[in-house]
Amino acid sequence: MKGVTFERLVSRSIVRYVSDELDLAGVKMSVNSFIGIGLVGFFLLFAIIPIVAVGVLHYNVLLSAAAGIIAGVGFELVLYVLLEFRVEKRKNFIETLLPDYLQLVAANVRSGVSLDRALLLARRPEFGFFTEDIEALNKRLYSGETMQDALNALARRYRSTQMKHTIRMILEAVRYGGALADLLNQIAKDLRSQQTVQKEISGQLFMYTIFIAFAAVIASPALYGLTLQMITVTDKVWAGILQQNPGGLPTTGISFLKPSPPQITPGVYEDFAIIAILITTSLSSFTIAAITSGETIRGIRYLPLFVAAGLIIFYVVTLVMGSIFTSLGTAGV
Repeated sequence: MKGVTFERLVSRSIVRYVSDELDLAGVKMSVNSFIGIGLVGFFLLFAIIPIVAVGVLHYNVLLSAAAGIIAGVGFELVLYVLLEFRVEKRKNFIETLLPDYLQLVAANVRSGVSLDRALLLARRPEFGFFTEDIEALNKRLYSGETMQDALNALARRYRSTQMKHTIRMILEAVRYGGALADLLNQIAKDLRSQQTVQKEISGQLFMYTIFIAFAAVIASPALYGLTLQMITVTDKVWAGILQQNPGGLPTTGISFLKPSPPQITPGVYEDFAIIAILITTSLSSFTIAAITSGETIRGIRYLPLFVAAGLIIFYVVTLVMGSIFTSLGTAGV
């Protein structure tokens, strides 16, 4: 995609938003390349899926075009979700190591080192990408930037409220004077206390997550599978009745009490059940993530497991109940 300027195909606001998201996610990719992946992927799916659906599977043209659009939009959503997941992963990582880093900086400041040097000396290999950001901060300072601009640039690298508040308090301490080492130690203690409280709250909400997971992943698919077999049995029973009584069952004198076969076929209900399971398990994964961590986007790590488990339970219950009905002589699969 070199030589092609995809940025010109979208608005400047979208380009700025993508640039900010790539910085927050720590993705070392140009905005033009990322937008190019999104546009090329969208149009490839929009073109290939309708061609295959119409030419090979002989589907309706309008439905095939709609499927192509849905697939293209789904591709864009996957890119966005993956990017957001990286943003949250970086945020959680930095908030976990921030107390340790602040205590190292405080120790350096207390030993008489200047703040800019203390920030650099506190970096450790286990801090991962944060070490690179600290080195970039040091380069900014030596290139002539003020401490305020350099620290604010560091805070903008993460979507972390804790980081922003920490930087703000450090700058206020530098501007108005004060015991910076004591302040850094106190911030580190407060951050650890906050993380401990968050873990305690997550533990107290554990029963809610179990209930939601059980209802969405086990109970609902099992009921859908049982209902599917009941509809299958009912459909076969009515097929036998109508075969013996082509004119339908006689009424008992009250016309609105005339029995009639169900309007929902097993195939239609199976499609409905699969769609319902996909929606239920997907929403439950994000709900559990929001309850346990406060970050909805973390649900993407549970999503494949929940969807797969829900579908497996649905088909297992369907097969088991089908075999039971077969053994009783009331249905066959």
